Amino acid sequence: MKRAALYLRVSTVDQHPETQLHDLRQMAAQRGYEIVNEYTDRISGVKAKRPGLDAMMADGRRGRFDVVLVWACDRIARSTRHLLAVLDELSRLQVEFISFRESIDTAGPLGRAIVVIIGAIAELERSLIVERVRAGMRRARLEGRHIGRTPLQLDQDAIVRDRMLGRSLRQIAKMHRISTATAQRVLKQHAPTTLAKSA
Repeated sequence: MKRAALYLRVSTVDQHPETQLHDLRQMAAQRGYEIVNEYTDRISGVKAKRPGLDAMMADGRRGRFDVVLVWACDRIARSTRHLLAVLDELSRLQVEFISFRESIDTAGPLGRAIVVIIGAIAELERSLIVERVRAGMRRARLEGRHIGRTPLQLDQDAIVRDRMLGRSLRQIAKMHRISTATAQRVLKQHAPTTLAKSA
């Protein structure tokens, strides 16, 4: 009986890995694998360093399982380079890699070739998304639209006047709904240094 490790990843804490876990446990049972450990990460696939993945690879080096089951290739990595690095190491460790969604099994050469192709497509898709976002930002700038947080509108004269009336930085910040650091910066720019000192 082959010993199996399940690897699951979701992008944020708002997502749940239960769907992936159900499918992988079912696949392991159908193939007669013994599940020896389940590794989960709640983190972006872009990040190469992940606690769950790192723990799984460390256990793989110790020979604690014979096959890794994942729900999809992009659960392991979003970049072809990282995916191939993981697959290469698993291959050297004589650990098989099986993807549920793509029905890929690296026990054979065809499975490994398909993994490379799918990884390249996933990376291309992500690059296209990034490029579309950048193009949208460039277009917005050309059209004169503001990108990012709306600039803070300050009544600087009123802030200086309130300080001259003897109000503390905390009082001024609360009245104008700004931070004390912002209030202090305005006072330094528009009033004598003595006015900017904390009360």
